[in-house]
Amino acid sequence: MSTLDWGVFLATLLGVVLYGLWRGRGNTSADDYLRAGRSLPWYSVLLGVMATQASAITFLSAPGQAFTDGMRFVQYYFGLPLAMIVISVVFIPMFRTVNAYTAYEFLEQRFDRRTRMTTSILFLLSRGLSTGISIYAPSIIVATLLDWNIYATNIVVGGLLLLYTLSGGARSVAHTQTLMFGIILTSMAVAGVFLVQGFPNSMTLADALRLSDAAGKLNIITTRFDLHDKYNIWSGLIGGFFLALSYFGTDQSQVGRFITGKNIRESRIGLLVNGIVKIPMQLGILLIGALLVALYSVMPSPIFFNEAVAQRVDRIDSSQASLLHQKWDAVNAELRRTAANVLDGKPGAKIAYRQTFDSTTRLRSEYRTFVRSTGVLESNDTNYIFLHFVRTMLPAGLVGLIFAVVIMASWGSISAGFHSLATASVVDLRGITNTAADVTAARWHTFLWAVFGVAMSMLATQMGSLIEAVNILGSLFYGPILGIFLVAFLVKKANGTDVFRGAIAAELIVVACWALNVVSFLWLNVVGAVAVVLYALMSSTYHREPAR
Repeated sequence: MSTLDWGVFLATLLGVVLYGLWRGRGNTSADDYLRAGRSLPWYSVLLGVMATQASAITFLSAPGQAFTDGMRFVQYYFGLPLAMIVISVVFIPMFRTVNAYTAYEFLEQRFDRRTRMTTSILFLLSRGLSTGISIYAPSIIVATLLDWNIYATNIVVGGLLLLYTLSGGARSVAHTQTLMFGIILTSMAVAGVFLVQGFPNSMTLADALRLSDAAGKLNIITTRFDLHDKYNIWSGLIGGFFLALSYFGTDQSQVGRFITGKNIRESRIGLLVNGIVKIPMQLGILLIGALLVALYSVMPSPIFFNEAVAQRVDRIDSSQASLLHQKWDAVNAELRRTAANVLDGKPGAKIAYRQTFDSTTRLRSEYRTFVRSTGVLESNDTNYIFLHFVRTMLPAGLVGLIFAVVIMASWGSISAGFHSLATASVVDLRGITNTAADVTAARWHTFLWAVFGVAMSMLATQMGSLIEAVNILGSLFYGPILGIFLVAFLVKKANGTDVFRGAIAAELIVVACWALNVVSFLWLNVVGAVAVVLYALMSSTYHREPAR
């Protein structure tokens, strides 16, 4: 990066940390530290909810996801608006009625403490693991910029944001998320404008869309019903609804954002507006990836976007690397020729272009196999595609800002993750009395969960698309958690034993379905929730113990 980029990069991140420390001062009680005194307006709720979900994984990995698999990933969010309505009508009033610090306090009143702790532990496992993946995403940027070891970078990135999260609690998290998300959306929009303006040879946006469509990347809607297909309208509407209902309604990282609202109305508005704007926002981010397909069809691109890994494997096996690069140069030149024919409207050009594009995809897959054969762990470059564009195409100053933006996006979700993990473990497992001692305990729990998250981030180096990995991980736990809440609402005769056994059985079923690849991951949310409800229904039909 240039000197200007470094200045923008460091000033932006330092400013966020100092702002978070300043806004989080004055916490004297557990209510202040864990719920920000329930004093936030709807727009803070909205931006907190969006920032918690839209981590660096969203802005770093989503363009790469669209580049490799097209825009059909947006269907993942189709069930979200309906879930926001259900949560606003059912969940928010319930949490306000019990004056909850966590989503799981209600379960002790409805069932027993064992059920509350079981559900909280399931959350702690899923959120602790996914937060580790979220730490790895910005570490990619820092490691790329400074040529650092990725494992050391995970420690630095996870430790920096801990400063204001540990100090200010919910208030620091909420206010920094509000600031950061405004900067993030503006910067991504600017990056999109520069992408369009950077098309060579007077290529227009319409031309780029033609090329993306010819490559099969504008596949926004896929209607085929297939339980093994990860992204189609059915898995999005049904599986996505169950996932969103569980994530936003029972995951403490989200519940912790909307229970900080001033009242029920403010919390509801924040969630409902999120349901409206989330799909267009995600569509725009995925569109960047689809447009990168067009950009790299008319100008040279690398066979592997993680340049540091490419250089490393070149040194390990230079002869095989050289052979693959020669093949790539030839097929990449052919791709540019066929793309030009498409833009010129030549007969049969789209078919030839698609065949050549598929050849580039196969050659890139062959190179990833080669990387794995050398023993290098980072054999997937999906998360580096957008970074390559930023480093090579954007002007000085904006490069530093975009890098800072991706890290800030990660900080927004990770800080919320640390805080929600600490809140759940302190409130549900330890218990609180709303004194200064609780604040001290919450800070210690925040620190310990940060250590756990950093440890888990070390495993993320072996994963592919991070946005897919984190959603698969969530789907392993969210179904049974949602099922517990559905039983609480719908099965009046069920008691704590019914729901406890049902949750354990459902979790085993979900893991088995995932391990055996019975259905794609979005459907695991449906399987887990339905399994808990069915078990509770059958069990409560035969037992004589009265429901609590």
